[in-house]
This record gives sequence, C-alpha cells and structure tokens, in this order.
Amino acid sequence: MASQRDVKQRITSVQNIEKITRAMQMVAAARLRRAEQRIAALRPYAGAIRRMTRQAAAAAENVPSLPILNEHESVETVGILLVTGDRGLAGAFNSQILRAGLQTAAEHEAEGRNVVFFASGRRGVSTLRFRNREPKAEWVGFTDRPSYANARDIAAGLMTAYVDGEVDLVEVFYNGYISPLTQEVRRETLLPLQQATILDADPAAEEGEEREHARSLVEYEPDPEEILHRLVPDYVEISIFRALLESTASEHGARMTAMRNASDNAAELIDDLTLEMNRARQADITQEIMEVVAGAESIS
Repeated sequence: MASQRDVKQRITSVQNIEKITRAMQMVAAARLRRAEQRIAALRPYAGAIRRMTRQAAAAAENVPSLPILNEHESVETVGILLVTGDRGLAGAFNSQILRAGLQTAAEHEAEGRNVVFFASGRRGVSTLRFRNREPKAEWVGFTDRPSYANARDIAAGLMTAYVDGEVDLVEVFYNGYISPLTQEVRRETLLPLQQATILDADPAAEEGEEREHARSLVEYEPDPEEILHRLVPDYVEISIFRALLESTASEHGARMTAMRNASDNAAELIDDLTLEMNRARQADITQEIMEVVAGAESIS
C-alpha cells in the first residue's frame, strides 16, 4: 500500500489537472456560443448562394467558358481538403476527419487515381506528414476563429489547382456541427460545379420558397451565364467558409465534452485516492495502537 504522503501528492496533482480541465471546459463553452451565433448568421446567406447558383446553372443554356466551370474529361487526380483544428484535447474531432480522408484516398488510389492533399489546421498537416503524405498546400493558425479572408485564401488555392489541371476533382472533409455532443463527418464535392454537392436540392430547407416561386417567371439581367460566371467564385468561398465555421463549432463542442469528461474522471479519481489515503491513515493508526498495546503488555 502506498504511503499517505505519496497518495496525498497524487491527490494534489489530480486536483491541479481538474482545475485546468474545468477552465478549458468553460473557455470552450464560451467560444462555442460565439461559434453557434456565427453559423446562424451565415446560413441564410449560404443558402441564398446555393439557391441562386443552382437556379442560374439550370437556366443557363451553356456553361460559360470559364476555366473554373470547365469539367475535365476524366478524373485522374483528386484533391482532398481536410479541415481539422490547430490543437488537440478534443476527443475524436481531428482523428475522425483524418481517418475518413485517408480511407477515401485509399479508395481513389485503388481505382487508379492520384490523390493530392490540402490541409487546414496544424493537426491535419502534422498527421499527413507523419504518414508521408506531404500536403500540397496548408493553412494554419486560425481554426479557433476563422475569418472570411481565410476561406478566400483556401478557395484561391483550390481553384488555382483545378484551373491549372493539377486536380480534376476537389472534395472537402469537415466536422458538421449538430450539437455540443454530436458532430458528424461530412464529405462534400466542391469542384467541378457540375458534380458539386451544392447543386443538390435541399427540400427541407427550400421547399417553401420553391413552392412559392414554382410558377413565377425569372428573368436574368445580365444573362444566366454571366451571373453564373460571377457566382461561382463566391460559391467556392462561402462553401469553404461554412465548412470552417462548422468545424470550429464542432471543435469547441468536442473539446467542451472531452474536458467535462476529463474533469468528471479526475473527480472520481480524487475520491478513490482520498479513500485510499484514509485507509492508509487507518492502517498507520492501527499499527501504532498495536505497538502501544504490545509495549504495555511487555511491561506488565
């Protein structure tokens, strides 16, 4: 049995850890509330861009001769953007994105395609390098509070790679925010536009508006091709920005949950160690009593 001094030192160490995890939990909770507000503010605009892009693409007789809108003849190289965090201590937040991205890369390679990785967040960059998957481009240092400028930088890199023919398909992996306790891995096709997930209808979100305008005549000025020409860069940027915000909220939610669990485990460990220390104290007292009684009997 460990001595009282050793057990007491362990209790002090665990108490210090509990203070840290409690503080991290509160910080994550405060940041999560702000991240939720940013997502709520972005969703109407992102939905409008989604709807306008789909309607313009449907109305356009020909896809404009814009390089970013040209669908490549074949898919030989796939670009995969992994949206992770700059820090850990968030449970499976980073690992599930990396696992999904690497598994998808293996599937593409099994079908004879090349895979090029892009990474947002230090955790994704470090893991890819550890696995000898050097990212073609990386963006770090902003995952706690991403700005639209960060999304614009990432979008510029991805669009340049697509236009230059370095990739024929761009997919994005990120954690979609559902609740502080639940995050889901989302896989979306970003480019080319003809295969983009954003063009898929979303009946739950847009059924009312589609029904209201189903019989209305939409006139475009300028023509749909020109509007699509202008919308596509915004669509790429807003799609990435939405993924960054969803990932940030998911990270704060995952970290808050992980730190709460760590604090609860620390509290349980403190209780167990306190019980162990009391048993050690009781054993010491019993031993002293036995020594006193033995001494008294020897004298008598």
